Amino acid sequence: MTTIRDLTYDLLRRHDITTIFGNPGSNELPFLEDFPSDFRYILALHEGAAIGMADGYAQATGRTAFVNLHSAAGTGNAMGGFANAWNAHTPLVVTAGQQVRAMMGIEALLTNIDATTLPKPLVKWSCEPARAENVPLAMSHALHLSALPAPGPVYLSIPYDDWDKPAEPESLRLLTRTVSAAGALDTGALAALAARLDRSTNPVIVLGPDVDAARANAHAVRLAERLKAPVWVAPSAPRCPFPTTHRNFRGLLTASMADISRQLEGHDLVLVAGAPVFRYHQYEPGPLLPPGAELIQITCDPDEASRAPMGDAVVGDIGLILAALADKVSDAARPEPQPRETPTRAAAGVAPLAAERVLDLMDELAPRDAIYVNESTSTIEAMWERMRWEQPGSYYFGAAGGLGFAMPAAVGVQLAEPDRQVIALIGDGSANYSVTALWTAAQHKVPVVFVIMRNGTYGALRWFAGVLKAEHVPALDVPDIDFVAIATGYGVEAVRVDTDAAFAAAFTRALKAGKPSLIEVVTAWPPT
Repeated sequence: MTTIRDLTYDLLRRHDITTIFGNPGSNELPFLEDFPSDFRYILALHEGAAIGMADGYAQATGRTAFVNLHSAAGTGNAMGGFANAWNAHTPLVVTAGQQVRAMMGIEALLTNIDATTLPKPLVKWSCEPARAENVPLAMSHALHLSALPAPGPVYLSIPYDDWDKPAEPESLRLLTRTVSAAGALDTGALAALAARLDRSTNPVIVLGPDVDAARANAHAVRLAERLKAPVWVAPSAPRCPFPTTHRNFRGLLTASMADISRQLEGHDLVLVAGAPVFRYHQYEPGPLLPPGAELIQITCDPDEASRAPMGDAVVGDIGLILAALADKVSDAARPEPQPRETPTRAAAGVAPLAAERVLDLMDELAPRDAIYVNESTSTIEAMWERMRWEQPGSYYFGAAGGLGFAMPAAVGVQLAEPDRQVIALIGDGSANYSVTALWTAAQHKVPVVFVIMRNGTYGALRWFAGVLKAEHVPALDVPDIDFVAIATGYGVEAVRVDTDAAFAAAFTRALKAGKPSLIEVVTAWPPT
C-alpha cells in the first residue's frame, strides 16, 4: 500500500527536493516518521531561521526549497521570512502540521484556525486539502506553482492524521507530470522592442534581482555593450545582476522618486529588466521620470507589470528576452559611457575601523568568486561602491526591508554553493534577529564566515532619523552584546578584533578553516 506520506516523498524526489528545512512540532512528527535515508533534515532553532535558510538555498539553486513548520505558532514565527520570499520571488513550498481532522472543529490545542488565511497575502497560494486523499494533488500543485513565473512561496496546512492514509491509485499519475512555462517574445514583438532601443539617442538600463535569478547577467552585459548604455541597479536590490567592475556600471539607484528622476536625467529611454518600477523607500516626491524619457519594463511578474505607474511592460522569461535583444539590437554608434569614479581605498591603521576599511580588506582577501550575504544595512551604499562582484549569484540581501534574513540565508546559500565561499556581513543590530542560525552552521559544518560589524547602534535607523528629522528617538543603541561568547556557545569559533591587521589575520584564518567562523569587528560610528 502506498500511503499519502510515501507518495509525498516520491513527489519531492521527482522534483529533486531531498533537503528539508524546518523546526518541527508534534503535528509534524507523523510526516517525519521513518525519515527516508536519501533525504536530509536541516534543523533550525527558530522558524524564522528555517525559512531564511530555505530562502537562501532556493535563491542560490534556482529551484524550489521545502520548509516544514509547526501549525499556526510556527507559521507566525516565520512570517518575516514569508515577506522576504514573496518580495524576492523565491520558490518555496512551506508546510505546516494541522491538528487531526476529528478535533479541528472543537479547536483543540494546536489547531491552525483558518489556516489558509494566516500566511496571506505573502503567498501565491494557500491550501488545506479537504480530505486526506487530496494531499498529493495539493502537494503537486504547490511544487509546480511555486516555480512558475513569477516564482514565490506557497503554503499547505496538512492534518497530521492524513499521512498514514492510503493514496488513491490514480494519484500516482502525479509522479510523471511536467509543467513548464514558455516566455520568449515572438518575432514581431522582438523586432519592435529592438527597434525602439535602436532609435533611442541616449538609452539607460536599470537591472533588478530577477536578472540574476535567471542567470541572465551575461546577456545584460552584451546588451549594454551593444547599446553603449550605462547600467544602474534598481533601488533596494537584493541581488547583483551586473558586474560592478564593468565600465558601463553606474551603481545603485536611490530609492526615492525625485532622486531616481535626477539620476536618470538626460536619457530618453529607460529599459528596466527584472525589477519593479520602482521600489521606492523614503518619501521624496518628484516626477516619475525625467522630462522626455519613456520607459520599457521586462518582468517575469504580471503584478509588477500591471501595477507600474508609468511606461510599457513586457511579461516573459527575462533570460530569453535579454538574450534575444542582445542578438537583435544594432551595435550602436553612440559614444562609450564614461566609467564611474571608484572610491579611494580606506586608510589603514585606524582604530576603531571604518566600515569601508573592513569592506576593502574583505574585497582584497576573499576569493574572487566569493558570495556575500549582507545585513549590515548602514553600509549598503559603500558595498555597492567598493565590492568587486563579477559572477552571477555573488550578492544577496533581504528583499522585504526587515531583519533576520542574512544569517540563516548565508547557511542556505553555502549549502547550495559548496564550491564558493559565503561571507555574511551582519550589523550588530541585525544579528540578534536570527543568531540561532550559528548553531545549524556548526552542527552541519557549513563553512560560512560571519563578520559582525559592531558599532553599538542601529546605524540605518540613525541615518533615517536624520532624513525624517526625527529627534530624541529612544532605543537606537544596542551596546554590550558579546557576539564572541554567543557564537562560542553555539559551537562556532569566534574572535573579536579592532585593528585592520587583526581583522586581516582573522579573516584569512576563517577563509581556510573549512568550518563556520565568526569575527566581531569593532567599527566606528558614524561611518566615514
